Amino acid sequence: MAKTVRFRDSYAQYEQIVKDIRARQFAPIYLLMGEEGYFIDSLTDMLADTILDESEKTFNQLVIYGKDVEDEGIIVNYARQMPMMGGKMVSIVKEAASLKKVENLSHYTAAPSSSTILIIAHKGKSVDKRSTLYKHASTKGVVFESPRPYDNELAPWIATYLRSSKGCAIEEKALKMVTDFLGTDIAKIVGEFDKLFTRLPEGTKVITADHIEQNIGISKDFNNFELVEAVAHKHFARAMQIADNFARNPKNHPLVVTTSTLFNYFQKLFTINYKEWQTKVKGMPAASDAELAGLIKVSPFVLGGYKQAARLYPNKKIFLILGLIREYDMKGKGVNSGGVEQGELLRELLMKIMML
Repeated sequence: MAKTVRFRDSYAQYEQIVKDIRARQFAPIYLLMGEEGYFIDSLTDMLADTILDESEKTFNQLVIYGKDVEDEGIIVNYARQMPMMGGKMVSIVKEAASLKKVENLSHYTAAPSSSTILIIAHKGKSVDKRSTLYKHASTKGVVFESPRPYDNELAPWIATYLRSSKGCAIEEKALKMVTDFLGTDIAKIVGEFDKLFTRLPEGTKVITADHIEQNIGISKDFNNFELVEAVAHKHFARAMQIADNFARNPKNHPLVVTTSTLFNYFQKLFTINYKEWQTKVKGMPAASDAELAGLIKVSPFVLGGYKQAARLYPNKKIFLILGLIREYDMKGKGVNSGGVEQGELLRELLMKIMML
């Protein structure tokens, strides 16, 4: 069974490929595939911009779209052409997932030309790793698989991306606002940060919640981060205030996102309580703060807040809370909701959680 590629490892490979391209160390075949299209587009564009200079592109660079191809043999024939005036022939297949039989490209990859660089941009899904095409590309070229990040992988990636590409840090609250509002769409996230940096004062070193609110349009007072904080400290009035705001802005605050955020939060509290129980009852060594932070995938700097909330919510209550969240998540999707609006469903859920 093929090993699943983790987002973190995929991004590390992406950075290495970028370094190789900048150093003009090119492979004869690039198979770029997977669900997360941003990195596939980025590498495709970088290769297209870097391999040939502008004067060569007219004669020696060809872009083909999979949806326009009736016979994959056309791509094979183009890739076998000799470049004009020496140099390299660059064949770029975009939307390769739309090809009728992408596997037919193996007729070329079996014996790739030393004068051609073939780039296969297979966005949306991965090529079958048992296929001949995949095996050729992995042994004779570069295979890059781009999975979508899980929710708990996104925040660390954003912090790393901002630090490495922008030379800037981001506050924990600002980071949470972005991940809650924009989800896991990397292209959208990068686009919003690109726009943000055109508006920030020159020399800005830390992105704050105010920056996010003023420039991306995410409220710093009414968001899932603030809602979780209110629930964590059992601030009932504040939680209801945020729920009322969400009810007035359902498109910006869909219930399914809020329930997912709450579920993930209480799972973290459950883990903290469970580790403490293992120490007290089973006599197991206590986990250090660094170990515990790694286990629940949060920064050690914010662990104290989680531990404080865990004391307010013992695991007997958390079992019930997780069940309630699942129930209201399904209601938010229209299952046994009785036609109740999402804003009212959220109020009901919060009342039940905080009354336990």
